[in-house]
Formats: sequence, structure tokens, C-alpha cells
Amino acid sequence: MYDFPIGVIINSFRTDIPTAVKKAAEVGAQGIQVYATSGEMAPENLVGAKRKEFLDLVKSNGLVISALCGDLGGGGFSFKEKNPDKIEKSKRILDLAKELETDVVTTHIGVVPGDKNHDRYKIMQEACHELAEYADSIEAHFAIETGPETSAVLKEFLDGLGSTGVGVNLDPANLVMVTGDDPVKAVYNLQKYIVHTHAKDGKQIFYKDPEIIYGMKQEVIVTEDSFLEVPLGEGSVPFKEYLEALTDIGYKGFLTIEREVGDKPEVDIRAAVEFLTKIKA
Repeated sequence: MYDFPIGVIINSFRTDIPTAVKKAAEVGAQGIQVYATSGEMAPENLVGAKRKEFLDLVKSNGLVISALCGDLGGGGFSFKEKNPDKIEKSKRILDLAKELETDVVTTHIGVVPGDKNHDRYKIMQEACHELAEYADSIEAHFAIETGPETSAVLKEFLDGLGSTGVGVNLDPANLVMVTGDDPVKAVYNLQKYIVHTHAKDGKQIFYKDPEIIYGMKQEVIVTEDSFLEVPLGEGSVPFKEYLEALTDIGYKGFLTIEREVGDKPEVDIRAAVEFLTKIKA
């Protein structure tokens, strides 16, 4: 028996926010995650009474907010000249998260180099140090989404911050699709830092350099997609063992469903809730 609440990224429904919140409740989720980087949910636009109105909408549907998504794209925090603006916006998203009664903002920070002497490693660490300090000051977390690097590389990077203000949003599908890493091993490697998880499945078709996948360098010869996102239970994520590992480390947070492909997102999300409910029993 696994005792994890189930959430859903409401943007996956590909409809307006009020409708998506209602659909999340209808498919049986207990919580939601929502992008807060642009549009109506960005902190500069969701102001004043609008924040309470959104929180009331969520609560009136019997839901809570598991996390906000603060992924600003563009290589994450890989470019020193762009980081001051990105760090400032990330802080404002975290402020918004606290007002919406969640302590977690998930994000991609870029591809952590395996070589600690790489110039980008220091740039990313400096940015994450500042983010971690701010998160600690308001008792919250920025959560790095797994995928671009192995869990061992990410753990070493996080250990160097000396804080859990920057933690982990563990996405098991990204691990198997991009680096071919073992999600179960990742749970144990990153257990100190896991504050949120995504429920997603996929398979790697062939290995492609993560630096290419995440846009850090161009592909010399353009090839087809190297991975495939599939419905839960149809890919390479060993969900039973993965959930056992999360239970073993004492994780009690959300399994938040993310569906980025397919032409019937509501059908897929409902099936994902049913899959997780069944496997949890």
C-alpha cells in the first residue's frame, strides 16, 4: 500500500484554467500544479484579489496546490548574463507559491556538467546558491526537475549548495528517456532533496546527448526523436519498485501527473489516475 496523494499539471488538459481545475477534480486528483511563468498565472499578472480568487477556485473543487511550475526555459541558469533577471522572476514565483499555500516551485536549471571544472557548473551553482538562500528564508523550495543529467551528478551538484532550499522534483520518465538512468536508484541517491515528483512514463529509443536534447548545443546531423513519452505503465519506468523506494525513504508528497503529448489528454490523465490508484492499493 502506497500512500501518496495524486496531482495533475492542469496545463496538460490544454484548456482554460477554471475548466482545467474542474477537470482535475473530475478525474480524481487531490491536487494540481500549474505553470506560473507567463500569462494569467505569472506573478506580475496574478495580482491583488486575483490570487485569492484562484486559491478559492482550487479549494472549492476540493483540491490543493502541490506546486507551481517556474521553468523559465532558455537553458535554465546556464548563462551568467541572463541569470539576474531569471533569479528575480523565480523569487517572485516562489512568493506567489507561498501565497497560494504551497512551498514548492519546480524548474529546469539546465544541464549540469559532469565535470565540476566546466565554466557552466560554477555559473549554475552561483545561481542556485542565491535561489537556495531565498527559499530557505521563506521556508520553501525550488525543485530541480530530473532528466538532463544522472542522479549521481545532480546529487553532487546539490551537495555543493549546502542547503535543501533547492531540492528535487523527481521525474522518473525524464531519467529513463534522456540519460537511461534508473529511477529507483535515483530515489535513493536524491532522497535528501526530493520535495515533489512527476508521474510520467516513457522509453528511450536511442541515446542522444542531453546537451542536444535540452538545446545547449546543436545537432550536427539532425536525427529523429530519441525518446517517446507513453501512458503510465507502458514505458520503462518500473512504477511498483519506484513507489516502493519512495515509501522506503519516507516520501509523503505528491505524484503529479504530467502529459505532454497525445491528442486526448483528459482520457490519458484519467487513465493515469486510475493506474496510480490501482498500483497504490
